[in-house]
Order: sequence, then C-alpha cells, then structure tokens
Amino acid sequence: MALWLLLTCMGMAQAQTRAWLDRESISLGETVILNIETDQSGQPDYGPLRAEFDLSRQNTNRQMQMSNGTVSSSALFSVALSPRRNGELQIPALRVGNAQTAPLRLVVAQAPLATRDSNALAFVETTVDDTQPYVQQTVGVVVRLYFATQLASGELVLDTPAGASLQRVGEDATSTRDIGGRRYNVVERRFMLVPERSGALQVPGARFSGQGVGGFFDDFLGRDSGQLSARAPDQTLQVRAVPANASQPWLPLKSLQLRYTTAPNSARTGEAANIVVEATATGVTKAQFPDLPVPSLGDAAQVFAEPPQYDESFVGGSPQLKLTRRYSVVPQQAGPLTVPGIRLGWWDVRAGQAQVTALPDLQLQVEQGSGGVQPPPVAQAAVGSPALKGTDLALAAAGQRDWLWPALAAGFALLWLVTLIWGLSRRRDAPVRERRPSVSGTTGTAAPAYSQADLRRALDAGGLDEVVQILAAMAGVRDLDAVLARLGDTGQRQALERMQRARWAGQGDVSQARAQLREAFRAGPRWRDAGKVAEKPLLDPLYPGQS
Repeated sequence: MALWLLLTCMGMAQAQTRAWLDRESISLGETVILNIETDQSGQPDYGPLRAEFDLSRQNTNRQMQMSNGTVSSSALFSVALSPRRNGELQIPALRVGNAQTAPLRLVVAQAPLATRDSNALAFVETTVDDTQPYVQQTVGVVVRLYFATQLASGELVLDTPAGASLQRVGEDATSTRDIGGRRYNVVERRFMLVPERSGALQVPGARFSGQGVGGFFDDFLGRDSGQLSARAPDQTLQVRAVPANASQPWLPLKSLQLRYTTAPNSARTGEAANIVVEATATGVTKAQFPDLPVPSLGDAAQVFAEPPQYDESFVGGSPQLKLTRRYSVVPQQAGPLTVPGIRLGWWDVRAGQAQVTALPDLQLQVEQGSGGVQPPPVAQAAVGSPALKGTDLALAAAGQRDWLWPALAAGFALLWLVTLIWGLSRRRDAPVRERRPSVSGTTGTAAPAYSQADLRRALDAGGLDEVVQILAAMAGVRDLDAVLARLGDTGQRQALERMQRARWAGQGDVSQARAQLREAFRAGPRWRDAGKVAEKPLLDPLYPGQS
C-alpha cells in the first residue's frame, strides 16, 4: 500500500500534459467540454480551436502538492466548445507552455429540427419576405426564437450566406405566445439581405444555443440538463437577374407612393413658394433609394431643393423607407406657372414589370410681388438735346474714367480711416464682458440656431433625425440620449422614446407615434434647469493659471 501511494505521488509530480473531451459525439447546437491537465505554468493557446468552434465558459483550477520535501503544481483547464458545423471534426493539438496536447476526434451529428408542433422547450423560425428576389433587391429576414424556460445565457446567430450581404436592423422585439398549450417567450430579430448575383442562394437557418436556469441538484451533481439548442431549417432563394427592359437606375421595390404634403396654388414674384414631396417605398433602404429630382423651370422660376429627410422602419417583415424633400420655387415673372410633377421609374418585384410613379403638375398663379424683379429702365435722351452718336458716348465714358477711379480710391481711404477711429474709441469705452461657457462644454464654431417654427416644420413634414438634430441644437447637446437627459417634461421624453421604438423595434404605429410627438412638443421643448452660472470671485487668484 505504501509503495502504491509513493508511485502515485511520483506520477503526479511527473504529470504530463494531456487533453480529453467529456463526450466524443454530440448534436449540432450542443456544447462539449474540453479538459486539459498539465504541470506547465502557462495558459493553453485556444487559438487553433476558433476556426471550427465557438468558445465559452473557460475555467482554471490549480493545485500544489508536496512530496518528500519537493513541491509540485498542476493545473486543470476546461473550456466549452460549440461546433459551427456537423460532421467529424478534429480537435487540433494545443500548446501549453513547453508542452503540447494530442489531437482529439469529435463527431457532430445534425441536430433534429424542433418546430412549433414538437412541443420543444426551444425552437427557432426564419422567414423571408420574398423567396424569388432580384439581384440587389432588399429582402426582409425575420428570426424568431421561442423558449419556454428561463435563460441564464444564450446566443442567437444567423450566418451571412455566400453571395449576399446581411445587415441587422434595429433592436430585438420581445413578446409571449401560447402554442400547443405551452407559454413561450419570443425574441424577434430583423435583418436585411441583399443578393449580389443571380442563381440559387443558400440561406442557412438561424441557430440558438443557451443555458437554462437549472435546479440545485442539477448544479450540485454537475448535470447539463439546462442546456438548450435549436436551429431553423435552411432555405434556398432563387435570385433573378436584372430584366433587360428595366429602367435605370435599377430600383427593385414592392411598392412606391408619391404625394404632396404641401402644394400651393399661388405665388408672388421674388418670393419663395414651398412645395413638400413625400415618397414611401417598401423593400428598400436609404442607401439604395435615389434622390428625388429637382424640377427644372428654366427662366420662369428658380428652384432650390433642401437635403432630403429619411425615416427608415420595418413593417410587415419588410424594410420601409419614407423620404421627405422640400422645394422652394421663386418665380421670376407674373402669370401662370406650371411646376412639373416628379416622376420615378422602378421595378415592381411582385408583378415582375416596370412601373412609373408620377405626381400631377402644379398650376401656380403668380402675382407681382413687392420685391419682385422689375424690368430695367430704358435710357432716354433729354428733350431738346441732339442725339449722341456712338463715338460721342465712348469719348464721354473715357473722360469720366479719367477722374472716376482716383476719386473712388480717395473716398474709400477716408471711409476706412473714419471707421478705424470710431472702432478704437468704442473699444476704449466699452466695458469688459465676461465670456460664459457654452452649454455643451465645447469650443469652436457655434451650432446653427433653430426656432420653434423650425421644430414645428420638422414635426409636420421632416424625419425623426431632423427633429433630433433641431432639439439637440436647441439644447446645446449632440445626440438623442443627451436630449432625453436635458428634457424636463416626462411626456416629451416618453414621446421621443415611443417614436424610436416604433421606427426600429416595430412596437407601435409610426404615424401615430409622430402625432403623439407633435402633440407633446406643440408648446415647444421644456428643458431642465441648467443651474446658475458661477459668479466671478471678487479677488483674482493669487497665482496666474490657478483657480
């Protein structure tokens, strides 16, 4: 017995680096624990594992032992591995200090698909709004995770398919549903998929792996009964090429509406008449939608276009874009004026044909304005004077130029001297004014000033980004979070948050949220008390540069 104990202690003192798995086969979506025991002092290099696995729950347990006056140490490392694909996977050799583990083999089976009819604790659904999209068409993808237990941790992943781009949109939306007599918590996540080439596009199903909240005995006995995994089935999209008869620029949409939100029927010369156009497009993002064109009126009027305002949302599983642009038309002459309506060519992905959406022409009756452009006066010869010839005019002008420019130079010099003397006297007599710090605490170019009328206009016809920009400028801050912190009215803060949720999280109607936002800010923003500005001390600091 004593000899066996001595051999055991000697074996522990000379322990070599080894690795083993708690299981040799798992299903896709499950995790396996990799254990590494070593007498080295360094940490294992897990880098080679990241090509095939997702790593989590890394633990370290070190022990020290004394035998015959000799102190030895050993360490046990463990890490949870989540395979990214099924099949026979190789656990590569890992380096720990000066030692190296032996490679291991892991068999990963395809996980069974859990659906809403299987009464499983967790399942995943992936839906696309168009299974036969065109190249560069924006496809809405919605991933829903259903789970009927409390989660301690979890990860929901949708891989980007080859030959397409994938972008997550907004924040997760949560809800609860009763399915088959069981109460499920639902997490909904939205994506935008844009195919880059025609042909078959394989979209992998979203997968979930997580840990449920287990009981006391499960944790005490080391059971892994709280582990959850689920995946949605793969889908194949048939991507169609750009049709030969499609208009350019290529604009694949589900729907497009144009309307006037402001359309006058009269104007005055020299004064701006405002026209506001709103475009609502389904199945497109801001980056893909072209700018609304500027009408050309030639010499009859000048047209000035403001930058467009965008409002992006996710409606019915598809991205939706609302664009608003304001035009200022300044007539140059009185009489009837026709402003041609905007026309946009696009491709109807549902009907598979080219479409043109156009606004009707606007007929404006232009009257003579007080500041209108008047025709130049006609020069007339003095009564009873002989008409001057062209050569006489040239000689008279030359005679005027001989003394005109020196006189103008002398006058400007005298005016500059008088202005300089006046400015110096004002500077000497003016009291010293204390410079107050800005609200935002930054220096540099002052932010543009906005009035209540600008805010009201943005609430009526602009986008949320413009509303936030105006509120931030009025408060002297930079972003929406800072605006919420500066607002002293609870209703105004709730209206802004409700609008943000309606745009990105799909919680509520965007138009209704806009109406509530307009009502909350009808009387203007109500800010918190910014506090009093510190008064200047009666005595200057004893040492310059200190306060």
